[in-house]
Amino acid sequence: MAHEAIQAELSRVLAEMGAHEAEVQLERPRDPTHGDVATNVALTLARSLKRSPREIADELAAGLDLVRAGVEAVEVAGPGFLNFRLASGAVASVLGDILAQDERYGRSDVGAGRVVMVEFVSANPTGPLHLGHGRQAALGDAIASLLDWTGWSVSREFYYNDSGRQMELLARSVRARYRQMLGKNEPVPDDGYQGEYVKDVAESLVEEVGDRYVEDDSAEALDAVRAHAVRMLRAEQDRDLADFRVRFDHHFLESSLYEEGRVDRTIQSLKDTGLVYEKDDAIWLETSRFGDQKDRVMVRGNGQPTYFLPDVAYHMTKWERGFQRVINVQGSDHHGTVDRVRAGLQALGLPAGYPEYVLHQMVRVEKEGEEVKFSKRAGSGMTLRELYEEVGVDVTRYFFQMRKPDAHLLFDMDVALDQSDKNPVYKVQYAHARMCAIFRKAKLDPNELTSGDADLAMLGHELERELVKELADFPGAVERAAREASPHVLCDYLEQTAGAANSWYHAGNPSRNPELAVLTDDADLRAARLALARGVQVVLRNGLTVLGIDAPDEMIRDEPEDEDA
Repeated sequence: MAHEAIQAELSRVLAEMGAHEAEVQLERPRDPTHGDVATNVALTLARSLKRSPREIADELAAGLDLVRAGVEAVEVAGPGFLNFRLASGAVASVLGDILAQDERYGRSDVGAGRVVMVEFVSANPTGPLHLGHGRQAALGDAIASLLDWTGWSVSREFYYNDSGRQMELLARSVRARYRQMLGKNEPVPDDGYQGEYVKDVAESLVEEVGDRYVEDDSAEALDAVRAHAVRMLRAEQDRDLADFRVRFDHHFLESSLYEEGRVDRTIQSLKDTGLVYEKDDAIWLETSRFGDQKDRVMVRGNGQPTYFLPDVAYHMTKWERGFQRVINVQGSDHHGTVDRVRAGLQALGLPAGYPEYVLHQMVRVEKEGEEVKFSKRAGSGMTLRELYEEVGVDVTRYFFQMRKPDAHLLFDMDVALDQSDKNPVYKVQYAHARMCAIFRKAKLDPNELTSGDADLAMLGHELERELVKELADFPGAVERAAREASPHVLCDYLEQTAGAANSWYHAGNPSRNPELAVLTDDADLRAARLALARGVQVVLRNGLTVLGIDAPDEMIRDEPEDEDA
């Protein structure tokens, strides 16, 4: 690789200058006119070598073997930066790796097989998934995929919040609709669930049990209604997520924490730490010792645990199951619970900062400049299924991923429904399809193409050089997105790479620039450009795959398929 060759040459010259342990960092300049690769090593060594950075840089530039480094030219700039312009062959050499690695290009072993759990969605089974759940599903699934691509052993988990007051309200809401259908006038609780889906659940209950619970006000009857509603709504959520291409390795029920006595055992374990005290008829935990703003009530005066205590019990199960790294993807409304959950876990001996959190902001949908707020079925905002059935799964997933999680997301339906390059996901998909079109026109199977005998040094045009450098950045983009748990980093990379690919593709229109045509009559140049087209195809496909988005071979577009190439 070109970078390794430059680093080796710089290290050799630095050793001759007495800097044997110098660390050489290379980066790609933002401005292409500054070269292909740059380093500030001369500035970092000025103090230890007791010389000016510019003088060190001049000596380095003079001592380099450019041929061995794969460098066409080196320039000293500013106070002592070294800018390198790579030889065309060195720039394009990455294509050999891309074609050889194919579906594995971009993968790494950063995680070294260590286990990590990503918990996401974790919705109450009280109704259809809304857009916040959808954004969380897309983000969590992409984060898990990024970790997998960087060598982690990933487990995806969904935590069902199937206990507490909301479940009680769901059961009473369904029972009211059920009784209404059987002729009894029972209103839905004022703070109950009003959506059309509650009627669907009640109707299925009538079909299953008839009038069994019309006059039965017992706790057992209400439990049966609750169980029926949860079973039906869980199945609906599972279908919605499956159709959204999201899968889980495990599902964990909150109710199991109570049934198995884990909540009670957690209370006792916290009491045993000596960090618990009683005040105002409640039991408090000294969470302030661990960075929380103040101490928190752990058990209310009525003997019921506060809502963060089951979370502590649940996360203890994660640790006990061997997950020493956990990432929770949750809505920003969970911000207030982060410190107290971590404090409870630290009190029980777990490390600070466990678990990690990715908190995302909510989604606002606009169509023709007006906010879309209401769904008759949900009785509230648009559901996830309603959105992706209108604009498509690929578009929905990409839009949810293309902004930083902590940034508010405006989901512009007009852009989402636009099937041109103005839609960012279509821009990337079109670029992939255009590369596939080149191979159809050439009557070649791209899967059988290797760099082989292609003279990659022939890829000397600036558009080609810039495109190859974009392709070389793909593994780094995947690693950074995984490290920061930020899929938008990869979205930004794909859009930039697609832009470079589209520029190269359109510049090669035979009627405008025959010298840039991919399928030129020059057999050697044709082979090199086909290798580049295949490299683009591999990188865009792999990047979209990481995000759970299709990479289509063909797409309907305005221009004829064979106009360019």
